[in-house]
Amino acid sequence: MSELIFPVEEAPEGGYTARALGESIFTEAPDLDRLKINVRDAVSCHFDEGKAPKLIRFHAK
Repeated sequence: MSELIFPVEEAPEGGYTARALGESIFTEAPDLDRLKINVRDAVSCHFDEGKAPKLIRFHAK
């Protein structure tokens, strides 16, 4: 897998959520800057070392 796509949505209670397409990775944050950090952390925890996709794309709805 060369890339992961994360659709980004505004959460009803405030902040933002992101869920990976094709992988069971989900995270949330109060703002977009923190969301990007949380996504990178979640991806690194989800994949074994050296197996994570090189490209992470965010898609705002």
